[in-house]
Amino acid sequence: MRVRSRFVVSFALILCAAGIVPAQELPAASPPPVKLADLVAEAERNHPSIQAAARMVDAKRARVAQARALPDPQLSVGYMGDIAPFKTQRNDPSSNRTLGLMQEFPYPGKRDLRGRIAAKEADAEIPNIEAARRRVRAEVKLAYYELWSVEKSQDITGKNKELLEKLARIAEEKYKVGKGLQQDVLRAQVEVTRIRQRQTLLDQRRRTLEAQIASLLLRPADAPLGALPAEIAKSGLPYSFEELIGKGVENSPEIRRQEELIEQSRLAADLARKEFYPDFSVSWDYQNRTSGMPEMYGLKFTMNLPFFNKGRRYAAVNEASETQASARQMREAVRTVLMFQVKEQFLAARASDELLTLYSKALVPQSALTLESSMAAYQVGSLDFLSLITNFITVLDYETSYYEELARYQQALARLEELTGIELDGASGGAPEVRKP
Repeated sequence: MRVRSRFVVSFALILCAAGIVPAQELPAASPPPVKLADLVAEAERNHPSIQAAARMVDAKRARVAQARALPDPQLSVGYMGDIAPFKTQRNDPSSNRTLGLMQEFPYPGKRDLRGRIAAKEADAEIPNIEAARRRVRAEVKLAYYELWSVEKSQDITGKNKELLEKLARIAEEKYKVGKGLQQDVLRAQVEVTRIRQRQTLLDQRRRTLEAQIASLLLRPADAPLGALPAEIAKSGLPYSFEELIGKGVENSPEIRRQEELIEQSRLAADLARKEFYPDFSVSWDYQNRTSGMPEMYGLKFTMNLPFFNKGRRYAAVNEASETQASARQMREAVRTVLMFQVKEQFLAARASDELLTLYSKALVPQSALTLESSMAAYQVGSLDFLSLITNFITVLDYETSYYEELARYQQALARLEELTGIELDGASGGAPEVRKP
């Protein structure tokens, strides 16, 4: 960052003038970098919620064949005669041993409707796979961007801590020789302690985010994640709010699910009306009678009489109709919530974009120039140490706020991706806009 290099050089001049020159250190070996696209792909492969949604579709699909199948045939065995089982009575024409088979046949069209209802129930589960995939992608991206922001804050805070510690030593040296004030020393020590506090909180947050990403990847919580890229490219937002709403409604898994449920309810209403028609059964009987009597065979057709229980069937039709109306209303409710969520994240992205411009073009450069001016004034003794420290902390806050806002901007795009189903943040290999403060 150009602004940082300017006031770091100015600090170096102060340190050299005070006889405190930072020692050159060899950079420590860093872990291999990890790309967001690789993390997202790994999470999609491994996350159990996506696998569970896919398995549920397979389970629902297995119901289709069950719904279309005929009822099981029934086999009956019996006798009429002596008290001992299966013994007939001599010279009694009514004594016999019987063997029977019966098969029930629903009214034509019922089995097909039951199969179509089961198929629609399975179709209603398919959008859940896409919803789970989008949710996992968004969770990985949200955690990744925040982790990147935390690591940038750690890097900035660490460098500023070193400079503050050296300034604190300068204040101590001036105080010892009678050219400084004790309050300068105390204020410098307080600011160093505050930065250490910030480092502790940032380290705790970083470890939590790493564990969160590891859980999304189905890795052990203490598994190394790898180094994040030094810079994140700021993605553009090429869609208007109306276009995002259109994409969201068109691609919404929940709206598609509700549409499948509406169709399922319509088929269920058709089936309920079919229940006013009778089902049939065919049975075949064989009778082995007492000795000397000829064997007998029988064929029987039966049907139920649904008009004796019309109230129950009318209630079933009403139930299916109300379920269909409920699914329509739920679809509209989902659409309404979706529009609000898209608007919320769209406005959040726009606000973050404006703040990023404000930070990069105004606040960070202006505060850096103020710091440079205050450092020059401090060198010639025309500015007190407390004012210098205040300006230093202001630059630190604005600089870390820039990266936090950039992370929030990318997170808003990630949430928009989840809502609309379109790629916005360039994590799949696009070429988004790049901006640095």
